[in-house]
Amino acid sequence: PADRAYFHSQWRRSNPVKSKEVHTLLDLHGQGHYVGTYLAWGVHNNNWWGEGEIKFYLDGDTLWPTICGTGTEDYFGGAWNFEHPQGQYGLYSTPFLGLPQVIQPDSLYNSQQRFGLYRWHIQDPIRFQQGLSVTIQDLGFRSPLEGKGRYFPRQDDIASTAFWYQAEPHASFPELPGLDDLEVI
Repeated sequence: PADRAYFHSQWRRSNPVKSKEVHTLLDLHGQGHYVGTYLAWGVHNNNWWGEGEIKFYLDGDTLWPTICGTGTEDYFGGAWNFEHPQGQYGLYSTPFLGLPQVIQPDSLYNSQQRFGLYRWHIQDPIRFQQGLSVTIQDLGFRSPLEGKGRYFPRQDDIASTAFWYQAEPHASFPELPGLDDLEVI
């Protein structure tokens, strides 16, 4: 029946995110509510990587999202670059959000680091009636002393899994890549 909502999840990857573009976590039509995000973020450049805003475009939003975050670290509850005073990333895991994994080949802010982050919208589900699009900017920050401006677009490797409930019937989802389209790492 059309009044039933079923649990869904969808994985997407942008490697690399195209210059000055966003990574799309989800883009769908129908009615439901968004309940969670998992991001696997691979850093391809030096400097801080988490200034990008996560945006939720609800029910026909086009230019301006209904919900707009203030930075990747804020959405995942980390703030201040997830940094501890001793110059290391602070791992944390709570019932609703966390940064449980950091793989660091060198030191803080250096290239080739990998991060695992999650946020569950259990107490704050994002409900939609007609559709939902969720995006995140790949935006970094550097010291103004470098003379190039503070914020800059990056081209990192972002993989996401979005979780939501949605009423049936709904529009079909994008086709999954075939085995020939997958990148072997």
